[in-house]
Amino acid sequence: MHSVALVGLAASSDHDVAERAPILPQWSELIFGLVIFAVILFVVWKKVVPNLEKAYQERTAAIEGGMQQAAEVQKQAEEAKSQYEAQLAEARAEAANIREEARTQGTQIITEMRAQANAESDRIIDSAHKQTEAERQQAQVELRSHVGRLSTDLAGKIVGESLEDETRQRGIVERFLSDLEAGDVKPQKVGTTPSEGA
Repeated sequence: MHSVALVGLAASSDHDVAERAPILPQWSELIFGLVIFAVILFVVWKKVVPNLEKAYQERTAAIEGGMQQAAEVQKQAEEAKSQYEAQLAEARAEAANIREEARTQGTQIITEMRAQANAESDRIIDSAHKQTEAERQQAQVELRSHVGRLSTDLAGKIVGESLEDETRQRGIVERFLSDLEAGDVKPQKVGTTPSEGA
């Protein structure tokens, strides 16, 4: 009973204090809370904040490094692009030069081939003229010889005497052909004299 009275007294004193200042904590709780807060603050300040700061600095360095690296890559890409464009312009100029040189060489080759074709054509025509002239002269010699034999045979039959003597035959034929070429021989009817034909 005595203990029940003590519990009732403590409860009533707590109840009195709670009624007096419901927001204010007790001094023991306040000191204990401040000590725990100071310990937690010290641990956070010494352990957590440096790690967070280090992580923040690493993250910042990584971002800045990534930005620097991206800027360097972009710069290299721009340099590569300008180098590629320069090489492309050079290749285009070289291709234009090659095309122009090929066109010039083609024109020169065509001119040379035409000149060779003309020279070959002239040579063939000249050779054909020479061959024709040689064949004409040969035909003329053969014709003279043939006409000479025919004339000799015919003259021998008309005269009634043999004209087999070669020197005489050649002289007669040559004279007759010379007169024929000169136009001194006029065609006559057989059995007439020159005065009658005139």
